[in-house]
Amino acid sequence: MPTKSTSRSTRRPRSGAKSSGARPRRQDAIAVLKEDHREVEKLFKQFEKASGPQARRRIVESFTEALAQHTAIEERIVYPWAREYIENEDDTVLEAGEEHRVAKWLLTELAATAPDDERYEARATVLIEVVRHHVKEEESDFFPDLRDVATRAELLDLGDELRAAKRTASKTPDVGAVGGALSSVIGHAHDVGKGVLDKVGVLTGVE
Repeated sequence: MPTKSTSRSTRRPRSGAKSSGARPRRQDAIAVLKEDHREVEKLFKQFEKASGPQARRRIVESFTEALAQHTAIEERIVYPWAREYIENEDDTVLEAGEEHRVAKWLLTELAATAPDDERYEARATVLIEVVRHHVKEEESDFFPDLRDVATRAELLDLGDELRAAKRTASKTPDVGAVGGALSSVIGHAHDVGKGVLDKVGVLTGVE
């Protein structure tokens, strides 16, 4: 993602703001997304400790479903809101979307690999590194911008939308959004990190 300035994020001009009445047990959008991040990280750690191809396969299936739903609802609800209402956030959101495409592409590669294939663990490791990189930058850059600009009521409304959307979101990565993802990886070397890029290249035969 682009380097953020030290200035506080500002809001694009808009007319009106959605208000929200008090409801029990609501979570704001950032809390919902961070909860997803923690769930996926827990699964990653389980994978790193797992032994045996079938155990690894079960964990991969679990984090594939979690990531498919998370990326779908974030792209449908939060990213468009940020592009509309946060000044100078377009580049950040566009690059976050590209990182999602990279993760989806890696998930499809992993799903097509037998769990006893010698490349299986390596592919999962690269996917984990890409997602961890994305989460770190999103939580340190994008989420603070979102909290600076959105009102408490808006964050709660977005949280409600995210939770509702997750109930019907597909548990399979959106293959239609994966096209060209490998070129996106290469085009975003400065974001993903050269070490991860090198591993992607080895796994795909791209130098």
